[in-house]
Amino acid sequence: MSSEPYPLSSPPTDLPTITSIDNSLIFPSFTAQTAWDLGSLLRSRLLAHQNPTCISITLANGTPLFYAATKPGTTPDNLSWVTRKQKTVLRFGCSTWFMSNKFQGDELAFAAKYGLGTSGGDYAIHGGGWPVRVRGVEGVVAVVVVSGLKQDQDHQVVVQSVRDYLGAEAELEGEKRKED
Repeated sequence: MSSEPYPLSSPPTDLPTITSIDNSLIFPSFTAQTAWDLGSLLRSRLLAHQNPTCISITLANGTPLFYAATKPGTTPDNLSWVTRKQKTVLRFGCSTWFMSNKFQGDELAFAAKYGLGTSGGDYAIHGGGWPVRVRGVEGVVAVVVVSGLKQDQDHQVVVQSVRDYLGAEAELEGEKRKED
């Protein structure tokens, strides 16, 4: 385990760039093994962070594929954040970081815009919830959530890890083609 936290770049805050990045990260397929590999990558990158964090990967139908904490100190509050971020991604089909920037973090404006009334608290517009999309499949297939860091870090560790995971998968696929 590295003693230095995994370096994270600052995520963009403008909506077109967030959308472009999120829409460019498309999985060729998504299975329980994919979730395990991605969740394990996220966990390894989060272990050196001081804050305990939770990582959750669930299918859009609610089936859990991966859930882990990085160290002691996570609480039921982390699970609440995970659930609220999942609901936001599934209802709106975009990352919670997108929604946070769309409403400049104003949860009351968010709730009013969508007529959420007293159920507004069931959703979170804080970074860390991210939609998994699969080539050739319409809509969100799964949701990846990180909870425990600052919201921009929660978001960015997911995006950077997905980008790296997909890049490694593409390299493996290229190697397989060369062997054939």
